Amino acid sequence: MYLNQHEIRSRLDTSFDNFVDFVNTLPDIRFTASPYGKWSAGQQLDHLTKSIRPVSSALGFPKITLRYFGTSAIPSRSYDQLVTDYQRVLNNGAKATRAYQPGVIYPAQRTALVQGFLLQKKKLTDKLQAWSENELDRYRLPHPLLGKINIREMLYYIAHHNEHHLSKLKDQELQGHTWQNQLQQLIF
Repeated sequence: MYLNQHEIRSRLDTSFDNFVDFVNTLPDIRFTASPYGKWSAGQQLDHLTKSIRPVSSALGFPKITLRYFGTSAIPSRSYDQLVTDYQRVLNNGAKATRAYQPGVIYPAQRTALVQGFLLQKKKLTDKLQAWSENELDRYRLPHPLLGKINIREMLYYIAHHNEHHLSKLKDQELQGHTWQNQLQQLIF
């Protein structure tokens, strides 16, 4: 499915809002604790913000400077194809590079992390307005796991990446009762 700019903006809005809505329902212990050695909700929020920030900045650069990364002569992949390609890379063992890995997160950081995440959403959607449909397909940016992809595909990636991490959090919550019971056994 090929998404136009309006559809991309809608998908981005939904992915950001759903993530924030879910994170805001979690108690502090579930926001900061890392069950089973996985990233906590706060760490996932930090990771998402770190991965979006360079893209939201790049969308504001003069387009001539983006030629440094080359231009694309081929059409954009569909949203579904990009998701399939990204999942294949993950299934082959790819992990977040060091620059995008989160640090330790504390409960007091929740508000700032959520605000920073939503600020990146606003920057992305505001800057997206200055791009034509053709420019979204033409200019490219580097992705640490997918290589150079065009702007449209990068926006697809951001929407999917948010959804991917939300799904991981929801899966952790389904296992939460077991994890919470283990934590209580350790404490008491």
